[in-house]
Amino acid sequence: MIVCGDDALAHRLAGELHEVYGERVTLLVPVRPDAPRTPTARTGRALALFGRVTAAVIRTTGSTAPAGAPGASAPSTPAASDADGGEPTGTLRVVESAEADDRALTDVGVERAAALALVHEDDETNIRAALTARRLNPRLRLVIRLYNRKLGQHLETLLDQAAAVAEPGLDPEKLDAATTVLSDVDTAAPGLAAAAVAGTSKVVQAGGLLLHAVERLPAAGEAPDPGLCTLALLSATAGDPAGCEGSERSGDAGPRLLPDDRTVAAATGRAAVTLEAVTAAGPVLASARLAASALPVASLFSRRLRWSLAGAAAAVLALALASTFTTGDHPLHAAYLTLLDIFAIGDPALGESTSRQVLQILAGFVGLLLLPVIVAAVIEGLGTFRTATTLRRPPRGLSGHVVLLGLGKVGTRVLARLRRLNIPVVCVESDPEARGIAVARRLRVPTVIGDVTEEGVLEAARIDRAHALLALTSVDITNLEAALSARAVSPDLRVVLRLYDDDFATAVFRTLRTAHPAALTRSRSVSHLAAPAFAGAMLGRQVLGAVPVERRVLLFAAVDVAAHPLLDGATVAAAFHPGKWRVIAMDRGGTKSGTGQAWRLDPDRVLKPDDRVVVAATRRGLAELLGRGGGHLPVNTPRTDND
Repeated sequence: MIVCGDDALAHRLAGELHEVYGERVTLLVPVRPDAPRTPTARTGRALALFGRVTAAVIRTTGSTAPAGAPGASAPSTPAASDADGGEPTGTLRVVESAEADDRALTDVGVERAAALALVHEDDETNIRAALTARRLNPRLRLVIRLYNRKLGQHLETLLDQAAAVAEPGLDPEKLDAATTVLSDVDTAAPGLAAAAVAGTSKVVQAGGLLLHAVERLPAAGEAPDPGLCTLALLSATAGDPAGCEGSERSGDAGPRLLPDDRTVAAATGRAAVTLEAVTAAGPVLASARLAASALPVASLFSRRLRWSLAGAAAAVLALALASTFTTGDHPLHAAYLTLLDIFAIGDPALGESTSRQVLQILAGFVGLLLLPVIVAAVIEGLGTFRTATTLRRPPRGLSGHVVLLGLGKVGTRVLARLRRLNIPVVCVESDPEARGIAVARRLRVPTVIGDVTEEGVLEAARIDRAHALLALTSVDITNLEAALSARAVSPDLRVVLRLYDDDFATAVFRTLRTAHPAALTRSRSVSHLAAPAFAGAMLGRQVLGAVPVERRVLLFAAVDVAAHPLLDGATVAAAFHPGKWRVIAMDRGGTKSGTGQAWRLDPDRVLKPDDRVVVAATRRGLAELLGRGGGHLPVNTPRTDND
């Protein structure tokens, strides 16, 4: 396996393939004379700020690899080796090159490689290297990181066609010479959005199905509601003395992924992540995007103005009815005379009945009251159309919203997802030319342009009345400073931080939790959520998505039953291995036969070779299911998963 890149995703992916799947991995790191070797702008100041805190509260085990040793850049975890003392059979080496050109790819053995992952942050660099790699090895499995989803669809077809032209007899399906284009941002966006909003479903698209998972808190002394099936039990304590909250090192008090029914029944008082529904994936999202991009009619006028207009219309109707009853005129003629009186263009009611004269005077007063309402409606309507092409300012009465910091790649995707969930958002961005500004303008999301570290910027975003803060800038210290400033204004504010460094994230989490025990704090890493999907694609398996469970990850993958002896011929109940994997749905797209609701599976149903199922699995459980690293993952040995 070859991984090309030099950011957090590249190092996590290389470590995932080596430590979890036991693969031989080569990490090709680009070296540029004008670029720093490490992202010091992201972590340097942050680590200096929290260095003493980390040393005081984190009880680490083992030691860090030397800087020049192979694999020193890749993340390592205490669960890299198993309880039986076995080590991964693969090796991990780091090769430096100016760029991923013909010579560099040949030197790392691309002609003999099974798969190549191109995970540079620049789309053009990845495309250029993909074209070169496909020419050097038509049978190579390519996994490409692209932000542009439309371009990615065309690129997949182009590269597979190039493989077929290079070797006419090549069958991409049978020989795994396939191209997979993934976006780390799209993989992480659902988890980030769900962390910011309590009760928001975590949605994973599995072919033609949408899997909805939600985090629920049980009543005191009661077991979690299993829903459709329980995917995970959350930690039983928020004050782990070992400083390992949310990880497998918390022991029995930590999160339990894919528990069996007996474990769920015994877990009284613990929150759980349950799979609540599986629905068909249709054109709902497309219509939602179309509706979001259109000008909402309800927001053309403010609520107060709409009530004023409704009151004026009711007054006109009452005067018209009164005129009909007192004069005996036809209702339409009475309404016509009333409107003439309101706009002061009717003849005076001289010589007419007293009731008619009184109604004319009342109509004149209504006209005086209606005039400022009409002027306000015209001004608001013009202002609405004008602001449709400019950035809106946060309304003064706004409350219960999510403040989103940073409109880069990650922030833009999270913003779009929050708006699809009809969640009010206020964005803060320092760069007026950021890629997400156009999206915020199109969705008519209030946006504050300014540096979040400057005084008054968060206040302009109405942080004191916000429900949650999502700090998604690319600089750790900026996210931390924003979180601390927001907590100073609103101590109970829900905070979700995007942090680059794991040790730094743990120190921040523990410090904020200790300082504000009543508030919810979450730290998320895009590379942590995306690496399993990229690793699964390199192994030729389709990882559909990842759901974060505290500081662990639960994966959803679509697998063919025929290619997996542990599934072929087994019943759905027998194929459930607690803590490892569980069959939760039947993938309609890959099923040759069978109709109806593919997600309500009979426990006694026998899985056939032509079935394609959707499984929920831990990282090591998926590795065992795929037959990777099975030599040091004994089936009958209890163990914890580094998820």
